[in-house]
Amino acid sequence: MLKGVEEFEDANNSQSFENYYFPTTRFQGSKAKIIDWIWFNTKDFKFRTVLDAFGGTGCVSFMFKQQGKQVYYNDILKFNYIIGKALVENTHEQLEEDDIEYILAKHDIKYPSFIQDNFKDVFFLEEENQWLDMVITNIRNIDNEYKQAIAWFGLFQSCIIKRPYNLFHRANLYVRTDEVKRSFGNKTTWDKSFKDHFVNFVDEANRAVFDNKQKCKSLNYDVLELPIEDYDFDLVYIDSPYITSKGVGTDYLDYYHFLEGMLDYDNWENKILPKYKHKPLKGKGESPWTKKNEILDAFDKLFKRYRDSILVVSYRSDGIPSCDEILNLLKKYKKNIRELKKTDYKYALSHKKTEEILFIAE
Repeated sequence: MLKGVEEFEDANNSQSFENYYFPTTRFQGSKAKIIDWIWFNTKDFKFRTVLDAFGGTGCVSFMFKQQGKQVYYNDILKFNYIIGKALVENTHEQLEEDDIEYILAKHDIKYPSFIQDNFKDVFFLEEENQWLDMVITNIRNIDNEYKQAIAWFGLFQSCIIKRPYNLFHRANLYVRTDEVKRSFGNKTTWDKSFKDHFVNFVDEANRAVFDNKQKCKSLNYDVLELPIEDYDFDLVYIDSPYITSKGVGTDYLDYYHFLEGMLDYDNWENKILPKYKHKPLKGKGESPWTKKNEILDAFDKLFKRYRDSILVVSYRSDGIPSCDEILNLLKKYKKNIRELKKTDYKYALSHKKTEEILFIAE
């Protein structure tokens, strides 16, 4: 239940932590470029606790943390949950120089070779696969959960930046390795060593760690199954997977299955769908958020579940359901609804003109 205004006397006058910067990320669908716009349109509401229901990159959670809010970052994917632990829940732990040296060194132990054996010529070069098997093993030996989370963040981003299109939905290593004339500068980034990328991303993550004096938390739930009786969210930010006007859903598990697999290294083999060359994980396409015939009902359940909170919905003007359908669903549970449009925002890898929409319902 939304708290009374009297309980929020200092809620929007809290200390700001804007001298800390969100690290560089390259995730599909990131809202990093419009984060100031989102804050501008929510800052005047009286709220202290925030649920970032589909946390993704973590940039929105990080922004609310900067503004002194108690943030609950949530994402159904385990690798995103780990990023939330590193950048949102974490208050002070950083990877020290000796931690980094340990992670990057080969020790007198028997290293497994799962990536070398199963992903040859799929995503990375042979020597890179060997390096990944080693570094994953070393990261798993770190005892401190927040240091380990920062290390995972550095590794995730290093893997993404060395991938064509920053994704794992195709076995297209040849895009990196073919000797062709190129009109873009990605090859320099691809050819930069994993080690150099890792050190750079860890440094960015280290510098993003701060304590905003609130007990922030990273969660790993299906948002429709999150035990709301255990929490109290004054504002719920919703940026669900996008379904195009043609009915094609954004399957983040397919896009980032390699990162998800790394976190369950010992059981990875049992989760792979071997008939596909890029070897995704089982569970592809099973979410209602990727199915055009189920997503409207999923939104309805979501809005109903969090109807006692301020609802802030990031959306696109050309999606399924339509903006009118989203608006009508919100009207079932909320009296005051604003629909805001940002016309100068362009999505990466998209040539289609669209508007970024922000629905705010209280």
